Amino acid sequence: YCNGKVFEQVRAIIFDKDGTLSDSQNFLIHLAQQRADLIERRIPTLRDAVLKAFGVNDSRMNLAGLMAVGTRVENEIAIAALLAQTGIEWVEAKTIVKHAFLEADRQLPRKADLTPPFPGVAGLLASCQSVKVGILSSDTEENVRDFVDRYHLAPYFQLQMGARAGLSKPNPQLLEMACVALRVSPAHTIVIGDAIADIQLAHSGGAIGCIGVTWGGVSPQQLPNADAIANHVSEIQLSDV
Repeated sequence: YCNGKVFEQVRAIIFDKDGTLSDSQNFLIHLAQQRADLIERRIPTLRDAVLKAFGVNDSRMNLAGLMAVGTRVENEIAIAALLAQTGIEWVEAKTIVKHAFLEADRQLPRKADLTPPFPGVAGLLASCQSVKVGILSSDTEENVRDFVDRYHLAPYFQLQMGARAGLSKPNPQLLEMACVALRVSPAHTIVIGDAIADIQLAHSGGAIGCIGVTWGGVSPQQLPNADAIANHVSEIQLSDV
């Protein structure tokens, strides 16, 4: 149940991670700034353009932008393309970006430490034990597992899935792969996420539907075509009846 909307015959729930389960906005802003600073050292005057491409403005982030919803590979390609527009050869541009991203990873603290679960998430997950539960994230699988381990959430999940090479949301193959791993049909699966890509993934993949969540800062207007909107974790409830 979610704000009057009933989803029937649900056997599995697939959650997005960043912005849905974990409060990651501040971390992602700092990561974007660190990456931009490191690229600026190699290519002066590009910092503002890099941040704009990430969807970061001062201390605010576009929650539907590249940094918020793109995979790491998509972020690398986008910023390398920005560098290439200045005349830098493509291979060199990709190398500069890759090194900057790796150095930013080393300079910032462990992501899991700075991206705690939203209040109420653990309780919601505990209430979902009558169905299968998984994570399908655009983050790396290493970060997905580290988040789950850091906050002792492993008992709640039968699937911890991160980005796949050549595939990103809303490609329905990702939902198919997740459902195969959970041994359920997409037709008995619901997706919960904070991005339009999650909604499109659910609809194109044949899921029951998608609950769009706004508790991470996304506005309902950024979640068109969601089958239901949850503004607070408590608005999602399960029943065996």
